[in-house]
Amino acid sequence: MSNQIVPTKGNLLATKKSLELSLTGFELLDRKRNILVREMMALIDRASSIQGKIDKTYEEAYALLQRANITLGICSQMAQTVPIEDGLNVAYRSVMGVEIPMVSLEKKEMIPAPFGLHSSNILLDQAYEKFTEAKQLTAELAEVENSVYRLADAVKKTQKRANALKNIMIPRFQSTVKFITDALEEKDREEFSRLKVIKKQKTNKTA
Repeated sequence: MSNQIVPTKGNLLATKKSLELSLTGFELLDRKRNILVREMMALIDRASSIQGKIDKTYEEAYALLQRANITLGICSQMAQTVPIEDGLNVAYRSVMGVEIPMVSLEKKEMIPAPFGLHSSNILLDQAYEKFTEAKQLTAELAEVENSVYRLADAVKKTQKRANALKNIMIPRFQSTVKFITDALEEKDREEFSRLKVIKKQKTNKTA
């Protein structure tokens, strides 16, 4: 690149400006990457916590359902009365330009359960309540895991751009600045030497 640029003061100023912008860009990208990584790590910890709650909730829910099946018989017909979930909403927030989903599940009144009081007992109601809790937690986990995926992808792209600036563009601009600076200094030395020769010649002629 440096060999293709004419070593002029104008090109030196332009290259220094490009170098300054590249350094600033790298600093901003590095800062963005650190913020995204911190956000992602916090969400990973949160996802692990939610997953643990989900596992425990499902374990309790199936234990209650098993006991309800023993006391009421198989509850498959009553399970069909549970309405289809249609209260899932998704919105987005921005973290350093990365769109992060916000998943919310509308909370509905759980008791009395949809299959009615006369045909059920407290065990089935409790099982229904636990499965509803698991559904809420699953929606929360979906939000967190999707956010982690999006943040990880953004971190990868940001790191790639930062590396390009650090390892390619910045060294290239630094090399070009040095090339032009050295060429201009050499030109100044040649001009100074030429002027000295001219001055000496004029002095000899007047002597």
